[in-house]
Amino acid sequence: QVQLVESGGGLVQAGGSLRLSCAASGSTFSRYAMGWFRQAPEKEREFVAAISGISSATYYADSVKGRFIISRDNAKNTVYLQMNTLKPEDTAVYYCAARLTILKTRANDYDYWGQGTQVTVSS
Repeated sequence: QVQLVESGGGLVQAGGSLRLSCAASGSTFSRYAMGWFRQAPEKEREFVAAISGISSATYYADSVKGRFIISRDNAKNTVYLQMNTLKPEDTAVYYCAARLTILKTRANDYDYWGQGTQVTVSS
């Protein structure tokens, strides 16, 4: 069982940056692949970025590639999403999620979810 808590969201101007954090419970955090997803009002939840367990391989949605960086600190049981050059279309509730080992890009493949943190990018 894993509990996840996101933080770091807020209001930022277009072109600015934010860093989201997701703190996880448990002693086996390094085994879990961690994903970031986002959901805008009346839209489906979409994949943003993920990092695998053990090897920490990363994968990004095309829409954020080159702007966002996912990383993890296993000693702190925390995954981060550094978001740079933010655009208004990045506005959404951002969720972190966890599953064992292998990163996936589908929300349904993840077993544990945080409560979400709001990111709003103004024009």
